Amino acid sequence: MQSSPTTPPHRVVLVEDHDMVAEAIGLALEQAADITVVARAKSIAEALAETQRHKPDVVVLDRRLPDGDAIGAIGELSTTGARVLVLTGEASAAVATRVAEAGGAGLVLKSSRLDELEAAVLQVAAGEVAFGPGLLAGVLDRLTGRRGGTPLTAREQETLVLLAGGASTEEVSERLGVTRNTVRNHVQRILDKLGARSKLEAVAIARREGLLD
Repeated sequence: MQSSPTTPPHRVVLVEDHDMVAEAIGLALEQAADITVVARAKSIAEALAETQRHKPDVVVLDRRLPDGDAIGAIGELSTTGARVLVLTGEASAAVATRVAEAGGAGLVLKSSRLDELEAAVLQVAAGEVAFGPGLLAGVLDRLTGRRGGTPLTAREQETLVLLAGGASTEEVSERLGVTRNTVRNHVQRILDKLGARSKLEAVAIARREGLLD
């Protein structure tokens, strides 16, 4: 489909390391009105380079890439003026909140229909946000503090990750270089913030909420 002669198409950099998925998405977007894919990247490093080179309107960004979790690159990708739409295989309100806090404009499930992805790209290009069904309310709740409690501190997050890996209080103490009493304090604050009654329950809640992704 051709774009309007008076309106330049929205320029997109597609970041996806799986060739078949990238081809399907690329073809769908190229057929859409007012969208043109100007480059494709397969890693965070390539995404940064292509975004700097092409200065796109939108970066469609696969979350899981060979060189890491791409959410951490959203801030740098946005410095060119691009708006970032994240693609993910699994989504939770906690992950969507991470995207929003990093400066992302939306989060779409890879299982979404291609027309839904097209609509999300156009929304983002128009300056709106595009979070999948059921995610936006959770994002707003967490960003405004209505639900989810106080966010974990960096040290509490480290403690939680170690607990999820099966570490004991003594092992967490050694890994973090703090006293066992300090670890116990971290654990208690984690339990309070997650509304959990045990370390096992805290890990289960954290996994469900995407805090261990």
